[in-house]
Amino acid sequence: MILRTLLTLGLLAAPAPAAAAAERPAIAWQECPAYSDDVLRWMGLDDQRLPEFRKLFGRTECGTLTVPQNYADPGGKQITIALTRLRAADQEHRLGSLAVNPGGPGGSGYLMPIELAMTDARLNARYDLIGFDPRGVGYSTKAKCTGGRPGPEPTGPVSEELARKVYDQTVENNRACGQSDPGFIGQLTTANVARDIDRVRAALGESKISFLGVSWGTWLGTVLRSLFPTKVHRMWLDSVALPVPRMDVFTEVRAMATDRDFQRMARWIADRDDVYGFGTTKAQVVSALTDLRKAYDAKPVTFTDIGLTVTGPMIAEAAGQPSPGWPEVAQVLKELVGATGPTAPPTIKRLFGDRPPPTPAGVPERQNQTANVAFFCNEDQGARTFDSAWNAYRERLARYPVTGEATAFFPACAGWPLPVQTTRLRPGGSLVLSGHLHESPSPYEWTLETRAAVGGHVVTVDDDVHGSALRVPGCLAKVVGYFETGQVTATCPGVPAPTSTELPDRSELSMTAPR
Repeated sequence: MILRTLLTLGLLAAPAPAAAAAERPAIAWQECPAYSDDVLRWMGLDDQRLPEFRKLFGRTECGTLTVPQNYADPGGKQITIALTRLRAADQEHRLGSLAVNPGGPGGSGYLMPIELAMTDARLNARYDLIGFDPRGVGYSTKAKCTGGRPGPEPTGPVSEELARKVYDQTVENNRACGQSDPGFIGQLTTANVARDIDRVRAALGESKISFLGVSWGTWLGTVLRSLFPTKVHRMWLDSVALPVPRMDVFTEVRAMATDRDFQRMARWIADRDDVYGFGTTKAQVVSALTDLRKAYDAKPVTFTDIGLTVTGPMIAEAAGQPSPGWPEVAQVLKELVGATGPTAPPTIKRLFGDRPPPTPAGVPERQNQTANVAFFCNEDQGARTFDSAWNAYRERLARYPVTGEATAFFPACAGWPLPVQTTRLRPGGSLVLSGHLHESPSPYEWTLETRAAVGGHVVTVDDDVHGSALRVPGCLAKVVGYFETGQVTATCPGVPAPTSTELPDRSELSMTAPR
């Protein structure tokens, strides 16, 4: 009886035939998409780098892999995952395959191998770089909600009445989205993306796969490592996400970190009072910018020449920008003191006056909003009531008088009709977690909390720039060294805070934009 029960539960199973054991998923390799120069420019490449992109893209293989929509029903409906492979330049000393993800959730990683190879060719020297669009995104089976409409937009301070209207519209939109295709949208989870990656690993014929993830990609990495601890070789996660998916905690900790970084900016502005005139101490700058935000709450100003109305929440959002933008932010805030319109001051006109270029035909999807909502809400374990969100928002306004008004005043997953799905995190193989001391999108605390949950080696980056480990040459060199040798480091160089008040050149753009 006991043996029969174990067999029924699948805890004991007869060995699979040799032929079945040898079977593996098959990738359907196919011609890669064609991108015009206009498309590549729209994605951020300048003309000088177009030949480099096309050379690497010429080496890239593109394919699709069929996977179960629901892994609990492997013989049921199937979907496709789109992937790319940029083979290692040094095949003789090849170390394996390295899957990469830029974050999101809902972000496309299809072209990320090329973006990384253009940043530092050494990462592609001994690894096949594997890019992919997660399920629901881009060239993979795509998610798209039906129905729904935007809620009312605040034009100043948010009243409780307006907040309730936004909440009600969010509930309506989320219900419509989740119910539009629950069989598919309900399977947009981090755990299923991790299972998809493991299917890609098997299809590539690899016994193990390495992984490099940023932002939400770090949560994906911890889940992948937890579900498949013996199938992961080396893993580096940068700008680490919180280890328990809770949107209420997400909002609170981000708000705290944003104000903490703003305090650094206030000190930086105070040290340059001769340029900006907000005061010679951090406290004076905070007080002056609190007054400025309140003034624009009471009386927004419209600059008719560029069609922009500046409100209190916009002051709050500007104050939360990372350090590379401090010279521009401080100059904008200076120009807003006493501004009455209708003509925009010069820096504001420079930043907001130009219309974005029209989107050319053939642009690949870089971010899928439906997937973004679904991945968050299918796993959100936090409170979703109006009262909990509104009370927390009011408390943040009191704690963070300059930046608090830029935080969420409603729960983004309110009304989501599909069940919450959880993943138990477990320790696994080699893992590096790089956390940025001062950043707000992925506060440093989450790096330490993730290490407590799953282990790993922490690398501390002394900056406030989200995902900078892949963009600062000295840090990226250490990332490359880790994947080549397994050697870890204690620190990584970050993006230094500006020393000059000179405004940066905004003409240099990067395709890689971690989320």
